Amino acid sequence: MSQESEIVRNRREKLTRIRAASDKNNPAFPNKFRRSALANVLHDEHSGSTKEALEAVPVEVSVAGRMMLRRDAGKASFITLQDTSGRLQCYVRKDVLGDEAFAAFKSAWDIGDIVGISGTLMRTNKGELTVRATSVQLLTKSLQPLPEKFHGLQDQEIRSRQRYLDLIMSEESRKLFRIRSAVIQSIREFFLARAYLEVETPMMQLIPGGATARPFVTHHNALDLELYLRVAPELNLKRLVVGGYERVFEINRNFRNEGLSTRHNPEFTMLEFYQAYSDYRDLITLTQDMIRHVCDAVLGTRIVEQDGITLDFSADFEELTVLESIQKFTEISAEELGEDSALREILRKRKVEVFEDWGLGRLQMEVFDEFVEGNLMKPTFITEYPTEVSPLSRKNDDNPHVTDRFELFAMGREIANGFSELNDPEDQAERFQAQIDMKARGDLEAMGYDHDYITALEYGLPPTAGEGIGIDRLIMLLTNTASIRDVILFPHMRPKESEA
Repeated sequence: MSQESEIVRNRREKLTRIRAASDKNNPAFPNKFRRSALANVLHDEHSGSTKEALEAVPVEVSVAGRMMLRRDAGKASFITLQDTSGRLQCYVRKDVLGDEAFAAFKSAWDIGDIVGISGTLMRTNKGELTVRATSVQLLTKSLQPLPEKFHGLQDQEIRSRQRYLDLIMSEESRKLFRIRSAVIQSIREFFLARAYLEVETPMMQLIPGGATARPFVTHHNALDLELYLRVAPELNLKRLVVGGYERVFEINRNFRNEGLSTRHNPEFTMLEFYQAYSDYRDLITLTQDMIRHVCDAVLGTRIVEQDGITLDFSADFEELTVLESIQKFTEISAEELGEDSALREILRKRKVEVFEDWGLGRLQMEVFDEFVEGNLMKPTFITEYPTEVSPLSRKNDDNPHVTDRFELFAMGREIANGFSELNDPEDQAERFQAQIDMKARGDLEAMGYDHDYITALEYGLPPTAGEGIGIDRLIMLLTNTASIRDVILFPHMRPKESEA
């Protein structure tokens, strides 16, 4: 029998004894203990309380949490409780609890158990704020042992699969997900302060649209309909702008049936927002303002260190067109960028699969993806995307081969995608048809033809700009996190063989 299974067996035997001794007034899993304060509150409120002051005027408290450390010394023990706010030491003595209660504490409690302790505050000779226990209660018996305290939880796969264990053991992980929550809250406050309306749109759609991505397919039994998990909320949000809500935003999940990687999870969180009577230049300014607001509100600084690179969000972000960025990071000439055959040959040499029906714009973007994206470390807006790869973007007035669109990149990752919206229903219908033709040729990421959206545009979409920002990637950027798994509480992973 392995050591771990022996530990689990021992803990199960303890629980069996606890159950045998339990009754309606003393159940094995009680739920009547109530704490009076959290650990960090007590530390803050009594940071200036001396040992003598606490002895002169006793402060009664009840605390609860998980027992993370334990030091036994005969008839007394020091234990450390961890609650949602932090850690607090408790001092347990046999002559205070009594023989029976102390014996139960010694024999039944293990590291990882969830316990409640009532008593008075004191300071040890070393000055540590401590609860001198007058009563103790085992609230939840932990059957599984925690990782060894000095090394913690090192296995990254276990940290992602068993996030609850990661959160128990790692203050760093707990802090990261508090930052995630604060980032989302600060984004919400930013848009509400600018008269945006927060909305919710459907997760299941009859027609996948709003982004070029392969959707997940499901089935509604009652209606006998094939439905798709949304790849983006874009078309529904723009329907709301048609309806008269001139500023809308949504923070919610999107689903894309793509591979897993350090920057891709099939289920992810997006912010999308739309603003009438604006263009993509307005959103470039707005995006910088929003990121600065988040930095100020959550981090307290606009300087972020990422893998030895200093990102200064207080400075204006760099801006390059697609073609300018290719020329900056490659030796490809302007003439070659304008020739299909030259770009096809360049891509083939890099072993990039190239399809015969790709036009010049798609080839240029493949070159961008292959040579440029990974080199964009500092925050950079890339503009003038080819119309061929921008089916929902407004064409540029001076050059119809490109659109009024930008993407924001930092640390080699796309963070945001925004553009002046296409509000010409006839142009949009033609572009939807082009997507249908691409789908017929085997492009699994091409959009469907949304007839109702065309009808909505025929009622009139005011000049509008819209943008989507990947929340997960933004948090990776702000917290110097290398993998998207680390900023999603429960990332998707291939099942273990025992679960498959």
